[in-house]
Amino acid sequence: MRVAAGLIFAVSLCAPGLAWSQSQPLPPEGAAMLRAAPASPGMAAAPLPAAAPPSGQVQPARAPCNNPNALGVGRTLEIDTTGGPGFGFEHFKELDFLRDHEVVLTFDDGPWTENTPAVLKALAEECTTGIFFTIGKHATYYPEIIKQVYAAGHTVGTHTWSHADLTSKKLTDDQRKEEIEKGISAVKWALGGVPPAAFFRFPDLRHPPEMVTYLGTRNVAIFSCDLDSFDFKARNAKQVVDVIFRKLEKQGKGIILMHDFHKHTAEALPEVLHRLKAEGFKVVAMRAKAPVQSLPQYDDIMMKEAKLPTVSQRPVSSVVTEVSQ
Repeated sequence: MRVAAGLIFAVSLCAPGLAWSQSQPLPPEGAAMLRAAPASPGMAAAPLPAAAPPSGQVQPARAPCNNPNALGVGRTLEIDTTGGPGFGFEHFKELDFLRDHEVVLTFDDGPWTENTPAVLKALAEECTTGIFFTIGKHATYYPEIIKQVYAAGHTVGTHTWSHADLTSKKLTDDQRKEEIEKGISAVKWALGGVPPAAFFRFPDLRHPPEMVTYLGTRNVAIFSCDLDSFDFKARNAKQVVDVIFRKLEKQGKGIILMHDFHKHTAEALPEVLHRLKAEGFKVVAMRAKAPVQSLPQYDDIMMKEAKLPTVSQRPVSSVVTEVSQ
């Protein structure tokens, strides 16, 4: 596989109560292009309104943290996605950017009712953040939830339109590209026209070389992982916690793969965050220097396929009531 290594720009965004400090030195070409991220050590627990960011800003800043004992965010890294850099040692070995006891929290397959809001609540209470790799179809089901993810200051990436296996021989290259591009346009539509970050994760971490090359031409960073929680196999929340920390004990750091689609993940996350804090781990936030540029033909498809919004903003429970026969 060919993955061009893009530049990583790093600034330190300290946990509550700590001062700002610059990250480890960059090479001259990287240092010349370094720019500071907005200063905000965490997210407030209260939900934020979904709104488009100021011109040139990829995503809303995290709100100030109201919990001085929260896990918080150790550093924020801004990624130049030119050429499609790859992250996660499961598949990509070029960019070893995490220090010892640093983790990146990532969540796949959302948004989903109940579980994604529960994940957001747990993250907000600990004033920390993650990357949400969103299935396009799910985003069109629940645009109000993905808007909440975005508005809270999390990074929103994409995860294809329908979670199709892009290594399947049943798919042509054009169909594989459509899965990628339609997913991007769907998330953009669900966010009210705001493009997602130029971050992508392949379903089941299956990376067809042709699509790796294609994403490079689209300047989209590709994420694998360093440790998989296997939460989709777990029978309960405790198993999710045990797998994560068993692997962290061995590896010492890493990009953690979880799923906000799954109930056990939402149930496990408060304990995961508590233990990360207790064991001295720092969460690293990652965001793209620029959003992905969706392709007009797929934007048009989404406009035709997406259901028109209705006037009512009432929750389902107040509209639909089960009654006896």
